[in-house]
Amino acid sequence: MSVGLLAVVDDILSAAMKASAKTAGVVIDDAAVTPQYVQGLTPARELPVVWKIALGSIINKYVIIIPIALLLEAFAPMVLPYLLIVGGAFLCFEGAEKVLEWFGVSHGEHGDDGPRDEKKLVLGAVRTDLILSTEIMLIALSSLDPDFGIWMTLGALLIIGLAMTVVVYGAVALLVKIDDIGLRFMKSPSRGVRRFGVRVVASMPAVFRVISIVGTVAMLWVGGHLLLQNLAETLWAGPYDLVHVVTHAIEAAGPVIVWIVETAMSAVFGLAIGLVIVAVITGITRLTKRGGHSGSSAPRRPTSTGDPA
Repeated sequence: MSVGLLAVVDDILSAAMKASAKTAGVVIDDAAVTPQYVQGLTPARELPVVWKIALGSIINKYVIIIPIALLLEAFAPMVLPYLLIVGGAFLCFEGAEKVLEWFGVSHGEHGDDGPRDEKKLVLGAVRTDLILSTEIMLIALSSLDPDFGIWMTLGALLIIGLAMTVVVYGAVALLVKIDDIGLRFMKSPSRGVRRFGVRVVASMPAVFRVISIVGTVAMLWVGGHLLLQNLAETLWAGPYDLVHVVTHAIEAAGPVIVWIVETAMSAVFGLAIGLVIVAVITGITRLTKRGGHSGSSAPRRPTSTGDPA
C-alpha cells in the first residue's frame, strides 16, 4: 500500500515538474510585476505586504482558479478562452496606464502625496496576480495528461500552485530587501565589504526602475499574448495570423529571434488594445462626471419669504 502511494506521489511530482517548466515565462513576468506594488513603503512594511500578497495569491489559486478551471474543463471548456480574453484585456489596460504615466499622462487619481494605502495596494496586486496565476494554472492544466484522473490532476495543480507562489514571492521578498542587505554590508569592519554595500544601496533605485519597466512590458506581453491566442480561437484570428506570418518568415534567423519578434508583436498589440481601453474608460468617466455636474448645477429659484412692503 505504501509503495503504491509513493508511486502515485512520484507520478504527481513528475507531472507537476514537467508542467511547471512550461509556465516559466509567466512566472518570470509575475516576479517582475509584483515588486512595483511595494515601492514607496517603509522598510518595516515591505515583507508583511509581500506576505499578504503571497497569501492572496495562494487563495487565488486554491479557492478560485483551480476549482473553477477543473469545473470548466469538465463541463464547459468553451468558456475558458473568453475568461482569458477578459484577463488579457485587464493586463493590457494596466500596462497601458503605466506607459502613459511614464509620459506624465494620467487619467485617474493617482496622487502620491500621502502614504500608500496598504489595503488598496494589496488588493491591486492580488487582482493582477489573479490574471497571471490563471494563465500559469491553465498552462499547467493543459500540459498534464488528460488521462491523469481528477485527483492526480488536482494534486499536481496544488503542488504547482504552491511551488510557483513560493518561487515568485520568495524572489520578490529578496528583491525588496536587497537594499537592507546592502546597509548591513556598509556596517562591516571590512573596507571592501563596506564599498560593496554602498554600491548595492546606490544601485537599487536604478534596479527598481528597470524592474518597473520589465514588469510593465511583461503585463503588455502576457496580456497581448492572451488576447492574440484566445481571440484566434474564438472571435478574430486576423492579428494572430499576422504574427504567425511574420514569425514564419524569419524562422531561418533562429528560435531566439523568432521569440523576440513574437514577444514584441504581442506587447505592441497589448499596448494598442490597452490604450483603446484607457481611452474608452476615460471618455466614459468624463461623460459621467459632466453629466453629474450638469445635473447638480441647475439654477435655483429664490424662495420668497413674503411680499415686499
